[in-house]
Amino acid sequence: MNINWYPGHMKKTGDMLKDNLKLVNIVIEVIDARIPESSRNPQFDKIFKDKKRLLVLNKYDLADPFLSRSWKEYYKNIGLSAILYNSTDNKERKKLENALAESSREIIERYKKRGFINKTIKAMIVGIPNVGKSTLINSLAKRKSAKTGNVPGITKGKQWIHLAGNIDLLDTPGILWPKFDDEKSALNLAFTGAIKDDVLPLEEIALKFVEEMIKLNKVNSILERYDLQQWVKPLDILNNIALKKGFVFNRTEIDYFRTANLLLNDFRIGKLGKITLETPETIDGATD
Repeated sequence: MNINWYPGHMKKTGDMLKDNLKLVNIVIEVIDARIPESSRNPQFDKIFKDKKRLLVLNKYDLADPFLSRSWKEYYKNIGLSAILYNSTDNKERKKLENALAESSREIIERYKKRGFINKTIKAMIVGIPNVGKSTLINSLAKRKSAKTGNVPGITKGKQWIHLAGNIDLLDTPGILWPKFDDEKSALNLAFTGAIKDDVLPLEEIALKFVEEMIKLNKVNSILERYDLQQWVKPLDILNNIALKKGFVFNRTEIDYFRTANLLLNDFRIGKLGKITLETPETIDGATD
């Protein structure tokens, strides 16, 4: 299966990140706690290698709690500051504000030594599409400063947003990379909605998702959600969901498109439970 989505505005965004990097002191990289490594744009390590970075594992309310803590510890061990975050919960705002203040402490001290008091800290927020950057920004700003939505590609241009604590935040569009060399990462991005459903063979993606749930011993979350019992092959599960929901043509032909939409959307909004699709142990060298 060939999965790719790299519209023209993403190329422009990559150039814009490089052009504006000199204007900021710190980079906030937002990733999806359900697929931490798959949702990290590999281009960012090259672009931001010399910048202070704060990693925000967003949507951790939808992820496996134990694995989320394991991922946070993994990133700490490789020298990256990381926090678990739920951008839809305003009670979490203080956690991010404190992490941002801690990450900015050295920068502020350097400014003070040079005689600059209360100098504005400039931060850039980056991440892949549909990872929750805009919701996070609105939470920090305590107002609706950025457009939000449950589909990728909402933010199309940059904008500066002033935050409390003398911080200016540069919002940027979600950006993927031109070619997915790792099919598993590409599938994870498709499962979570980081790639537009319109450009995907959604029925095949849903079948791959069922296969992944079987590999992870999480298939019971699907069976319980749709009250299913008997199945032999992954396709049987999709067929049985369709029959339960009445997603059929002419009484016998399965509507796989509606079935795929239902299954993937239920996963994305947490109706299948708290599920993480990858572990730190899957990364080469993580357990060395």
